[in-house]
Amino acid sequence: MTLSARLDLIVLDCPDVTALSTFYSQLLGWPAQDGSDEDFTTLVPPGGGVSPNNPDGRTSLAFQRVDDYTAPTWPGSTHPQQLHLDFCVADIDAAEPEVLALGATRHPHQPSKDGAFRVYLDPAGHPFCLIR
Repeated sequence: MTLSARLDLIVLDCPDVTALSTFYSQLLGWPAQDGSDEDFTTLVPPGGGVSPNNPDGRTSLAFQRVDDYTAPTWPGSTHPQQLHLDFCVADIDAAEPEVLALGATRHPHQPSKDGAFRVYLDPAGHPFCLIR
């Protein structure tokens, strides 16, 4: 049997759904789906949506409130990140002030030796990268 699956939704745990979904909405330019609330919000890419209303197969990004949320640690493993998101930009140096103004922070540990990516933390502490 061959399973044919399509990635539909990536969900991030967080303590404040409104704050984190607003951060990513401004970063990506994606609006919140109707019916979003303070416990669960989905951002939909242009022309996309969450199944079964997602015929284009575009992956959406969602946020769910977790009362006892603990931010991941990176690069340590006390509370591992388990996943992170990469966002492609034309110019990392030009994009950095904008992403910082949205509420991100630049991580002190920057493992890229050639400047191909830069690591940041979103307002809930999830690591993400701007890549070129």
